[in-house]
Amino acid sequence: MYADGGPLQMALVIYNPVGGDSTAKQFIEDHVLPLLKTSDVPIAKVVETSHAGHAGTAALEFVDSTVSGPRDIIVASGDGTIHEIASTIALTPSYKNRPPDAPAQVNLVIVPCGTANALYSSLFLPKPNDDPIQYRLQGIHAFIKRSKCVPLTLAITDIIAPPPGKKSAPVLEKTTVSVVVTSTALHASILHDSEALRAEMPSLERFKVAAYQNITRWYSGCAKLFPSKSTGVVEIWNPFDKEFVAHAESDEDDPYVDIDGPFAYFLSTVNVDRLEPAFQITPLVTAEPPIGASLDVVVIRPYRDASLTGLEVGEERKRFAEKSGEVLRAVYQSGTHINLRYDSTGKIVSEGEGELVVEYFRCGGWEWIPVGSLILPLRREVSDLL
Repeated sequence: MYADGGPLQMALVIYNPVGGDSTAKQFIEDHVLPLLKTSDVPIAKVVETSHAGHAGTAALEFVDSTVSGPRDIIVASGDGTIHEIASTIALTPSYKNRPPDAPAQVNLVIVPCGTANALYSSLFLPKPNDDPIQYRLQGIHAFIKRSKCVPLTLAITDIIAPPPGKKSAPVLEKTTVSVVVTSTALHASILHDSEALRAEMPSLERFKVAAYQNITRWYSGCAKLFPSKSTGVVEIWNPFDKEFVAHAESDEDDPYVDIDGPFAYFLSTVNVDRLEPAFQITPLVTAEPPIGASLDVVVIRPYRDASLTGLEVGEERKRFAEKSGEVLRAVYQSGTHINLRYDSTGKIVSEGEGELVVEYFRCGGWEWIPVGSLILPLRREVSDLL
């Protein structure tokens, strides 16, 4: 894009004034807009979001304002607003002014103003000595220099309710698009409970607090992993040989893999290897980049620990919570959690031939069926340029 070296097109600026520590408005006014002005970047409009859905609506109207050429949107926010924009544009079946055979190419220019900023910190890896202001402007500088765009994989999630009767079909309740993470189990509980802590604890610390509020919980259910189109199978990371290999239950004739709970952790990512600057949950996204659209899935199932008998579930959940905490601490240590295993006594170690604590899959999608629940999320992958 921009191979001819021509002038930059009109850009839309969107910022969320209450995201993160609520500094987006001032950062835009003090640093972003002056930099764009001195670099002769024409601005179509500056939008301050005021309610849920506002960013998606503004972005869609801008994309639909012309048929020709890519559209540049500068987003000063966290991952939630980026998710809203991507989901709104991707799931709009038709545009007012754009014909169906002229899909929009949307270039997102991110200014990190959220709490975790997973997508930005995965694209622009933070360094200990980074100047805070200049680090947050790296995306803007790349945009001004017309650097090569990074294509984003879009993950589509369908939430489906069981049929109301034996002869009825399942009911699609909601479809959404993500560019960072989709999860169940502990991580989903963390995101849910951390919202109640946002006002009193706007920093990353609230995620740790929410984690330990939920860390003794297990989640009953089962999951089905789908093969990726690029490999035709479900892959699993083999830390002994340092490579992804076809899962033992996945081949060309029967590529799907069923895994039973209970689960302590179940999370998948696209485009990112971390959910916070130091929380590198799926490190192989960058260390062993996927070929084509795929999901990296991290799973912790307590009963892989042979020291658990299932006879004293309440006490075992408390004991396993300590091990879950050990795994989460290893995530902050450059993603070393993917190498942890159990010794013969159930102790977590970093070497040996024992059962892996964390299962790390690479696949094309997954289906989650929680026991006793009315909701079934279905995950599938597509690729697009944003």
